[in-house]
Formats: sequence, C-alpha cells, structure tokens
Amino acid sequence: MKMALAWCSWLFLSAWMLNIAAAEISITPEPAQPAEGDNVTLVVHGLSGELLAYNWYAGPTLSLTFLVASYIVSTGDETPGPAHTGREAVRPDGSLAIRGALPGHTGTYIIQTLNRQFQTEVGYGHVQVYEILAPPTVMANDTALVERRDTLRLVCSSPSPAEVRWFFNGDALPVAVRLGLSPDGRMLTRHGIRREEAGTYQCEVWNPVSVSRSEPLNLTVYFGPERVAILQDSTTRTGCTIKVDFNTSLTLWCVSRSCPEPEYVWAFNGKALKNGQDHLNISSMTVAHEGTYTCIAKNSKTLLSGSASVVVKLSAAVVAMMIVPVPTKPTEGQDVTLTVQGYPKDLLVYAWYRGPASEPNRLLSQLPSGNWIAGPAHTGREVGFANCSLLVQKLNLTDAGRYTLKTVTLQGKTDTLEVELQVAPLE
Repeated sequence: MKMALAWCSWLFLSAWMLNIAAAEISITPEPAQPAEGDNVTLVVHGLSGELLAYNWYAGPTLSLTFLVASYIVSTGDETPGPAHTGREAVRPDGSLAIRGALPGHTGTYIIQTLNRQFQTEVGYGHVQVYEILAPPTVMANDTALVERRDTLRLVCSSPSPAEVRWFFNGDALPVAVRLGLSPDGRMLTRHGIRREEAGTYQCEVWNPVSVSRSEPLNLTVYFGPERVAILQDSTTRTGCTIKVDFNTSLTLWCVSRSCPEPEYVWAFNGKALKNGQDHLNISSMTVAHEGTYTCIAKNSKTLLSGSASVVVKLSAAVVAMMIVPVPTKPTEGQDVTLTVQGYPKDLLVYAWYRGPASEPNRLLSQLPSGNWIAGPAHTGREVGFANCSLLVQKLNLTDAGRYTLKTVTLQGKTDTLEVELQVAPLE
C-alpha cells in the first residue's frame, strides 16, 4: 500500500522532481523499421541501479495525457494510462512491447524510471511504423490532348503520406518531365504537351517496408497533319509532274504525319472528287485525266489541315491519236465503240464518216457547244462522245468496213484518221 502511494506521488510530482539524465538512457525499436502488423519492442539502454518502477509515455512530454502504462518492478503490476491502446505491455526489464503495431503508434516515446532513492531518470526514443501501402491511382484532367495547345495535369492519389515516384512507359520519368513535378511529387504538370509525351504513366508510393504502383494511365496526344505528300510507287512526287503512258494505270497515295489518321479529300483541277480514301486510282490514262491532283488531309481533333499537289500528264511519245475498237472483234448484233486515244486537248470539232471523208458519208459531227448532230449517213444507231469516240449499236454485217475520223483544233489544225472495222457473223 505504501509502495502504491509512493508510486502515485512520484507519478504526479515527477515533473519537478526530475533528476534528468536523458543522455544515459536511450530507446531503440526492434525491428528498426517495423511495418504495420509487426510486433515491436522498444528496448531501453543504459538502465542502472535497483529500480522500483517505470512509466512509459507516448508523446513529447511527461504529461498524464500521454501516459501509456505504469509498472511496479517488485510486484509486476501494470497500470494502463490514458494513452494505452490495448496493444502495449511493459516488460520486467523496462522495455515496452507493442503487439501488432499500427501506423498510429508512430511518434516519440519516453521512459521514466524511479530508483530506491526516489530519484528519476528519463530516456527518449522514436519509432516509425510504416504502413503496407495500397496501390495509388493516377488521375488526369484529360487523357487525350492536342499538341502544343493543351496542358496535362496528373495527380497521384493515395491516402498515405509516403514518398512518390513516377514512371513513363515503364521507366523512370525523364529529367525534362520531372521538372513539372510539384514540391511533394504528387502532381505532374506539362504545359503545351508534346507528342513525345504520349504513352503510359504510372505513379508509385513507397516507404522502407512497402512499395505499390498504380495501374497505367494511357495518354494520347493529337497532332498534325504535317508533311503531307503524294507518293507514286513509294517515291515522293509532291510538286512534280508525273508523266504517264497512254492507257496505263496510275495510283497516287497521300501520306502525312498525324494522330489520329486524317480524313482525305482529293481534288482534280480544283474540283473535289468523290474519294475519301488515302489513295486515288486512274485505271486507264487518257488526255481527260491530265491536270493537277491535290490531296487535302484534315485532322478532326486538332482542326488542322494540310495539302499536296502533283501535275499528271501523258507521255509525249504516246500522245499520237489512234482508234481502237472495243471489243476488237465484235459479233453481229453486238455494240462496238470506236475508242479514240490521244485526241487533241484543244479540240474544236470532229466528224465521223462511213468510208472516205466526204459529206454524203458523214455519220455525225460534234459542234463546239459539245452537242453532236446527225449526218446524211446516220442510221440512228450511232452515238458520238466528247472524247471523239463513236458508238455503233446492234451491229450488222453491212457495218463492217472503213470508218474515218476528222478533227479540227482551235488552232485550225486538221487531222484525219481511219480504222477498219470487222464484224463477225453469228454462228
């Protein structure tokens, strides 16, 4: 009873009775860097003499508010204090055991001893209980941005105050990008985002006992179109003149650097074509296909566009006019087209004749207006076209023979060309 009363007196009067020797007593945690859930022992070093009792405090001062427990050495009696969490126990050697320590046990601890001369000493120590970290989350103001226009803001969200590291495409964040980190490392800001910064971002929280990384967040950076070009057989032809043999095919490809892939619009001599593809095909080159071809690339995300043009012309060696029957060997009852290849670009008028070029033999003529009129030899089965070609419908055997085409250019140049048509009888 006397010992208990003496202990109580010591407890409340210790603040002014201290004979402080803090440098002699020290406290170290075992393990030194405990994780939450570990059993931790605060080991006391430097105890001397015959001791009567211990007081343990979890706080910065010897205040009753921070008292964890009082312990009587002779009886082994332990009295919990206001700061006792139910996990602490004082051992006979003065150490304090914490069962299943929590991050809340982090802080300063003080041990106060009482010897038989009723002198007190104190010792100080600190313990840091590290939590097992849950994966953080990367949050973004947007995951699809326009290059040089938009700002990227990423936040590493975690309830833990642990240190933060960032990763880009699985590797440590480049130095240039790290310059955009906030002082606590939890926010990454990039003004005028660049295409090189598109990819996956992750953040990682860590402490000495635990590491946890977020799921990847994918960032898309829209740019372009730029460097729009027209290719022929993988060769850039932008700004060039492409010469193509008569009646051969030509494919033009439009390419550009753009994200996302742009929309393509083709134009011929300034007029839009019904073609939304990245390529344009001319299956059979004629004079009608000569001109300027333009590809326009449009990016719906950046709202930017770019274009490229080429000039396509017939090869000079094959511009000479010729007539080719299609089909080449028609049968009685079929239609045949006397196709004119290489007709004059500056054509004024033309006329077709059945036989020599004389008025009685004239089948039809095309006027400068583009309309054609029937001649004396017209049977009602002949049709003329703007490219000088002549269609003869429902052939009979008497349609076989010579046909003559006469052309006149704007410069007054006259050309005459003949073809022999053969009609095979029905079997």
